Amino acid sequence: MKQLIIILGLLAFGSIFSGLIFDFPNSEKLIGFGVVGLFLVVFPIFSYYRWKDKDPKDYMLTKENLEKMREREGDERKL
Repeated sequence: MKQLIIILGLLAFGSIFSGLIFDFPNSEKLIGFGVVGLFLVVFPIFSYYRWKDKDPKDYMLTKENLEKMREREGDERKL
């Protein structure tokens, strides 16, 4: 999975940079396809790869998580 993300990312950036550097008749399309590939293909795959084994509730500010943070900091306030 990691190699797929790297390869697709390099292809997208290569398309963007080749569209910017070289003067092809369709250089704007190369830039557009690179941006679309980066944000509609590479970024969602990367996000899935990074978050697949994590629980989103650990990162939400719920009452329980706020109380845990306050206990760790030594704050005595209650909600």
